[in-house]
Order: sequence, then C-alpha cells, then structure tokens
Amino acid sequence: MERDREFGEFVDARALVMRRTAYLLCGDWHRAEDLVQTALTKLYVAWPRVRRGSVDAYARKVLVRAAIDEGRRGFRSRETVVDTVPDTAVAGTAPGDLDVRRALALLPPGQRTVVVLRYWEDLSVTETARLLGRTEGTVKSQAAKGLAALRELLGRHVFEEQR
Repeated sequence: MERDREFGEFVDARALVMRRTAYLLCGDWHRAEDLVQTALTKLYVAWPRVRRGSVDAYARKVLVRAAIDEGRRGFRSRETVVDTVPDTAVAGTAPGDLDVRRALALLPPGQRTVVVLRYWEDLSVTETARLLGRTEGTVKSQAAKGLAALRELLGRHVFEEQR
C-alpha cells in the first residue's frame, strides 16, 4: 500500500515533466507517451530499491534508455499516416521559421539527446556522459554540434538576442 501511494505521488509530480522531456527526445507526442509509460513501468518494478536513492535521476535514465532502445527498432515507420489527403499542399517553411521543437526533431538522435539533457534537463557534462554511457568529450562534441545546427536552423538572431 505504501509503495503504491509513494509511486502515485511521484507520478503525479513528475509525469508531465517526463512527457515533455520524452517529446523533446523523440519529437512525437504519442511516442513520448509510450516512452513515459515504458519508463514508469520499469520504475515501478524497481521502486523498492530506487526510492532510497535519487528517483529523478533513475527515472530520467530509464526514460532516455527507453528512447534510445525505441529508436533502434527498425519496425517503426517514420511516415505519418493520415485519413485523407489535404485539399491543398502544405506550404514549406523557411529554416528561420522553424520553432525550437521542430528544429530539435531535425537533429540526429545523439545530438538531440545530448542537447535535451544538457539544456532542458540542466544536467552537467559529467552527468550526461554517465547517463548515456559516453565520454565527456563525446557529450561536449555532440552538444557543440547540436547547438551549431540549431543556430543554423533557427537563425543566429534568436541566440544573439539572449546575450
């Protein structure tokens, strides 16, 4: 009973944040919900030993690993299925017109994951490297390349206005 109550409180407090992070990792709300459900299921099974430690860190690690594993599966189609064909063509957007979420979706998965963990989850280089099982140098490199690509996609004025 106590386990279920504690886990329920954790889910109530963190599920929305986990869903947003999952969305930034995969770029699709439905896939993000699936990733969160997978992560919460694994977290529930491990709850008795995890709750003594850092629950948020463990939940984040399970979520990122689920996203990586899901991305490796070859059966998922990258096309979006629609019921009907639109009457008019959808106008393309200029690179400067992209919002941050769509720009993130255009990054390679490794860069996107590092950028989300470093700048959305506010993890250090060391924490990100440990979570992903990569070296700190790789994390720094992927972060630099990811930010450079985002600058290119979004236009430099967005980043320069923040200084």
